[in-house]
Amino acid sequence: MVERGDENDPKGLIREAYRIEGISLPECRSIFMDWALSIQLPDPRVAIRLLLDRHGEDGHPMTQVLTEGLNAPPRPARRGGRAARVRSEDT
Repeated sequence: MVERGDENDPKGLIREAYRIEGISLPECRSIFMDWALSIQLPDPRVAIRLLLDRHGEDGHPMTQVLTEGLNAPPRPARRGGRAARVRSEDT
């Protein structure tokens, strides 16, 4: 029988990551990405805080990944586009 999670960890991915002995940082990042795509919450940082309270272990790579996930994502820089090309061609 497959255990299911709750609204903060619907597939139980974070819980299982903490149970895997010897899991690496890249593996945790991959699991985190899958988790992030599966949640239906307006602000995932609330769920991340709850998951850290529930599972967080010092020195575990998933704790590092979750802690990094609390940081606001960087704002995308404007990369230009058609209008930027037209202006540069006019000069």
